[in-house]
Amino acid sequence: MDPKGQRVKLNDGHFIPVLGFGSSEAKEVPKSEALEVTKFAIEVGFRHIDCAYVYQNEEYIGQAIRSKIADGTVKREDIFYTSKLWCTFLRPELVRPALEKSLKNLQLDYVDLYIIHCPLSAKPGEALLPKDQNGKLAADSVDLCHTWEALEMCKEAGLTKSIGVSNFNHKQLERILNKPGLKYKPVCNQVECHPYLNQSKLLDFCKSHDVVLVAFGALGSQRIKKWMNKNHPFLLEDPVLGAIAKKHKQTPALVALRYQIQRGVVVLAKSYNKNRIKENLQVFDFELSPDDMKAIDGLNRNIRYYDLLIGSNHPEYPFTEEY
Repeated sequence: MDPKGQRVKLNDGHFIPVLGFGSSEAKEVPKSEALEVTKFAIEVGFRHIDCAYVYQNEEYIGQAIRSKIADGTVKREDIFYTSKLWCTFLRPELVRPALEKSLKNLQLDYVDLYIIHCPLSAKPGEALLPKDQNGKLAADSVDLCHTWEALEMCKEAGLTKSIGVSNFNHKQLERILNKPGLKYKPVCNQVECHPYLNQSKLLDFCKSHDVVLVAFGALGSQRIKKWMNKNHPFLLEDPVLGAIAKKHKQTPALVALRYQIQRGVVVLAKSYNKNRIKENLQVFDFELSPDDMKAIDGLNRNIRYYDLLIGSNHPEYPFTEEY
């Protein structure tokens, strides 16, 4: 099946492919590797590329996209590219310069989606993770509604087609949705979401407001030292997922990805392994039964691998809310 046809309509009329290629690095790999694997992902059929300023590899991702446009594999409009506004740029006057910096690194004229990476505003400056004297995130006091207005201006300037948020709880999202004078609703909320953290309440909330939920960490087991809680079980070793995978002659990873797509979630598949990148596209080749879906729903344990504990004392820390 052609993944290009598998798209969801956003509330601003644009379309997002339901399967995305996640380009943050799971381990310390040379940045240039991002160039090779992104080119490969586009060659095998990925059209949705998810990246961010903080991943520090946009220059290579941009190079990969441009080389695949240059060799005729794709046109610019075939690619859906997401970038993210990092925490140190949430002051309204820093938003457009931050997006322009990403565009310069990418050497692209626009991004398809620009999202607030996280509601935790941090002290502006050179450090990506500025720390206070207690080793916690050095907070900056910014009204997220003002940040949002600056994103709306970026959309109106044609620097991004769509705008959204990431790692927001329902109350933070509601604050934007209920903002007086709102011009554009967030098209999405990108959050950690997998069978051990299925986000069913947040998903229902998002659906009721025509906001697409985008799942990162959908395979639950990327062990990134500085972000991760390593005491949690490996999702892909779960016996229930294993049994369903065996029944469909698929891998547990593909079952976890397929689960999201059937719930109406846009899912990011992150891998720097070429065989797995190719394999992830097989998510369109099978369908889970209602019983399979119910069994996977039953795995929810509210386990959060990416708990952003460095920001746990921040007034906007999102995970004190149930959803």
